Amino acid sequence: MIVVMKSGCTQADVDHVVELIRQLGLKDHIIVGTDRTVVAALGDKRGIDKGSIENAPMVDRIVPILAPYKVASREVKQEPSVVPLLTPEAEIGTQKIGVIAGPCSVESEAQIMDVARRVRAAGAIGLRGGAFKPRTNPYDFQGLGEEGLRLLARAREETGLAVVTEVMSIAQIDLVAEYADVLQIGARNMHNFNLLKAAGQCGKPVLLKRGMVASLDEFLLAAEYVISEGNPNVVLCERGIRTTETYVRNTLPLAIVPAIKRESHLPIIVDPSHGTGHAYMVPAMCRAAIAAGADGLMIEVHPDPEHALTDGAQSITCEAFEQVMQDLRAVAAAVGRTS
Repeated sequence: MIVVMKSGCTQADVDHVVELIRQLGLKDHIIVGTDRTVVAALGDKRGIDKGSIENAPMVDRIVPILAPYKVASREVKQEPSVVPLLTPEAEIGTQKIGVIAGPCSVESEAQIMDVARRVRAAGAIGLRGGAFKPRTNPYDFQGLGEEGLRLLARAREETGLAVVTEVMSIAQIDLVAEYADVLQIGARNMHNFNLLKAAGQCGKPVLLKRGMVASLDEFLLAAEYVISEGNPNVVLCERGIRTTETYVRNTLPLAIVPAIKRESHLPIIVDPSHGTGHAYMVPAMCRAAIAAGADGLMIEVHPDPEHALTDGAQSITCEAFEQVMQDLRAVAAAVGRTS
């Protein structure tokens, strides 16, 4: 349930409600909106007497939350959330389309610095690149580890791009958080609830990718794990789902974008690289994602895709990325956004 406070309530009024919620054995989550402040009460509410909260000073009303995901729901927060990645210019969820771009894996200093400079010049706000890589085949390239993180941080120092990189286990969180600005939870880990909780406690924004066979409810419940640990800065990422189609690596269901916008206040971006697996499809799906209402994109860009150590087939060149960014400006303008 959510406790809706009256306009003009003070911090002391909110703190009093929080104390009452805790006395009932529930967990509190405060959300300050532009028009109202609400306090979500999370936990098993069966048999709970809500009278003490309803009668508290400056409480307007108590509203049950019908969605299984509570603090990720629009029932709790009507206005869209904006997630800061690094600076006020690097945010996801505003009218400006936020683009995160870079190689699948950090391979060398020359490679990551070249890409970072090029995508920054083209208009990206974030730099993606894997230092730790989850690979289906244990003999494939697994990433450079901490050296890859150092190279990403070096690229940020020069370009100002927010660093977005994947964390694969709880044991990696402190190390990755030392270098990265945003922790990415990959599709294979969307159901790793202990990792989600630990990521929620680390204080860094989290980019959460949809699992390969996850439903919308499961996707938002995974985000709920992060938010319920006190971290409201979650960016959802649609990266395609597994279907019977074999022509593409995954099927990119762009219908989830307006669905998420209806059900949740969290921003959502689209990864057309993993969503298709084919570089030639990426520009068209970028345009389609923005037309569908996505708040941003995550694109794999490599200076030499033919010799990439990972995912070369779905990586576009720096030149192709520059053209994509030019094309996005027209699409964004047509749907009332900027890029």
